[in-house]
Amino acid sequence: MQILLTNDDGITAPGIQALWNELTSIAEIIVVAPDSERSATSQAITVHQPIRVDKHCIGHPNICAWRIGGTPTDCVKMAIESLLDQRPDLVVSGINQGPNLGTDVLYSGTVSAAIEAVLHGIPAIAISLDSWGNSDFQPAARFAKKLVGYMERNSLPPDTLLNVNVPGVKMAKFHGVQITKLGVRQYDNTFDKRTDPRGRTYYWMGGKVIDSANDQDTDVVALKSGKISVTPIHFDLTNYAIMDMLKGWNISC
Repeated sequence: MQILLTNDDGITAPGIQALWNELTSIAEIIVVAPDSERSATSQAITVHQPIRVDKHCIGHPNICAWRIGGTPTDCVKMAIESLLDQRPDLVVSGINQGPNLGTDVLYSGTVSAAIEAVLHGIPAIAISLDSWGNSDFQPAARFAKKLVGYMERNSLPPDTLLNVNVPGVKMAKFHGVQITKLGVRQYDNTFDKRTDPRGRTYYWMGGKVIDSANDQDTDVVALKSGKISVTPIHFDLTNYAIMDMLKGWNISC
């Protein structure tokens, strides 16, 4: 089995290092990841400037790694379409520093890398850790290894990925695994107006999560309850329920 690893925190991030250290025991690992942090890039691709690519030594003799001067989506596209001699059997994106819950998946570089894999017909997992500080990624990496085993023995529909969020606690404190739907994440955003040394105005966006009401079967509630959340995501955004209603509008040109 060959697994392609990527992320949006950069190739030197501890989360992806924990993944390759854990997964090398069960698969051939290829790493293609950004040269620096590319968080919140969503499905962005680089089209207006060159993408720099170079082989990168990660200190592991059995892993081939490339460092990409682009987005997580660039990494997966380049790996599949240009860098690799064969298509990987699975793509794992992460382990992200911080959760990717609910509507945040629309902005997430971690999730978008997994979506790109699925667009190419390759099964994918996006995995994130609910912690922003000095974190132990090992429990999440061990769960990723276990989930890869399930992926090997079973199959998902071709348009689906698994979005996984792991509590930032020791494995002994996990309260199980819950299959979930996406919840709602809302933010009280602030745009701090500042002035640079040349007198030009710029804005710095910040904010905090608003505690929104969520159903018990959402990823948001599961993670708050100390459970690992596993959410199947597909990328068809069509609202099929209102197609007939729109046809009734008799829209014409």
